[in-house]
Amino acid sequence: MSSFVRASKVRHVFCQPNKDDNTFTGLPLSTSTGDHQYIKGNTKFFAVSLRGGGGPVLVKRHDQYGKYKTGVPVLNGHKRAVLDMDWNPFHENILATGSDDCTVKVFGIPEEGLTETISEPLVDLHGHGKKVVFTLFHPTASNCLATASADGTVKLWDVEEGEELAHSLTHPKLIQDLKWNYDGSLIGTACKDKKWRLIDPRSGEETASCSPHDGAKCFKGVFLGNDTRFATTGFTRASKRQLKIWDQRKLEGKPLKTIDIDTASGVLLPFYDAGTKVLYIGGKGDGNIRAFEMVGEKPYAFPITEARSKEPAKGMCFLPKRTCNVMKVEVARCLKLTKDAVLPMSFFIPRKSEAFQDDLFPEDYAGVAAHDVSDWFAGADKPPVTMSLDPEGGGASAAAAASPKASSKSKAQLKKELAAALARIEELEAEVASLKGE
Repeated sequence: MSSFVRASKVRHVFCQPNKDDNTFTGLPLSTSTGDHQYIKGNTKFFAVSLRGGGGPVLVKRHDQYGKYKTGVPVLNGHKRAVLDMDWNPFHENILATGSDDCTVKVFGIPEEGLTETISEPLVDLHGHGKKVVFTLFHPTASNCLATASADGTVKLWDVEEGEELAHSLTHPKLIQDLKWNYDGSLIGTACKDKKWRLIDPRSGEETASCSPHDGAKCFKGVFLGNDTRFATTGFTRASKRQLKIWDQRKLEGKPLKTIDIDTASGVLLPFYDAGTKVLYIGGKGDGNIRAFEMVGEKPYAFPITEARSKEPAKGMCFLPKRTCNVMKVEVARCLKLTKDAVLPMSFFIPRKSEAFQDDLFPEDYAGVAAHDVSDWFAGADKPPVTMSLDPEGGGASAAAAASPKASSKSKAQLKKELAAALARIEELEAEVASLKGE
């Protein structure tokens, strides 16, 4: 009797946590709770919210391992706790923060990291009536930021001009998740009324919706790359955790696939790697990260591995593929936030060959904007700019060299500084005239 073994290039993916001396410990994390990830990172830095007045945010380079020391420089521009933050994908020294004080602020981070506490943001955005629970930059258009608030709205901002572009319909209850699709032509929101909504971000109108999970607890969603499918993670009425796969063209029917995962209370956070077509799911309150291979036909999803840990997660984020060591076949890298530490974790696929594995590393996000926010808001939709990950083909360094260097100051701040300079010139001219008169 023969058994059939399904062909899969990602079947043997495994997780390897970093050594203890390559971790970040002793962090006095903020006690504010919410449905966000609590940590966000890019190729240079990661950011987490700390306890303390003014909503301090710790920004660390990935190589600044070790124990937290009291008095280190932080971002401290808010009046209350920071609930979520996001890095600009096209300018890695720009961080947007959303706070319990109902404001959104955009900070510039020095190239070498924080050397002193920064209280003055580059841009200050006001418009939400209640706390800001999610912040997320557009995946292809420069300087476009989406924010979601407890006032039920999603707002779009031009962070260079410091102006609101549009806002969505008001959700009837608290927004529990906010995601852009692959090219930024749609926004997906999860709401406490148990509905996942697809929203046209430019008009603010709902285009479709479904009710993915029966449970009353928070559910999350993620778009599956350049595809009409998306995944949701949530709970049944009996508190069983679930994964469901949907086609946004057929939301009136049943999901394409339903997978019951386990019975636990922690919210599941989904992250999708388009290069390997692997969906990673980590749970708040437990230490496990599950991986599923996504395919385009039935059964749509295959469980492939589960990274187990005794350290429960408070939150987590996956870093851009450009951070991975492709020559060691590192296919994904994430940061796991515990009660007082950040633990880097890497996922590998063993290969005998030491050559670059182009089947595992197709072209990926280059960190370069496809168009600017005005073109996108006028109706243009463009796919993300991609780059080769092969080091011999230039890799990340070639894309960085081709990318124009953005100013560390926004247009709004430059206008403010120019107005102050002109006012000062008028004062000096008045003093000169007065002296001449005397």
